Amino acid sequence: MHEHPPDCALTAEQTARLDYARRDLETARATDLGAIPAAGLILVIERLRLRLDDTLQLIDEMMQP
Repeated sequence: MHEHPPDCALTAEQTARLDYARRDLETARATDLGAIPAAGLILVIERLRLRLDDTLQLIDEMMQP
């Protein structure tokens, strides 16, 4: 798990969302994508797309006053 700087005011939910995104990315990086059938690749891509969208929403939340 990554440590957040002390001035970074993330809620427990926001921290969990980032951790889920990091874990999914780490899993995708560790997976031999050449060995996955097409349907499995689609699932990997969709999972990463969802995590990217959630991370961008989190950034938007953090940017709001």
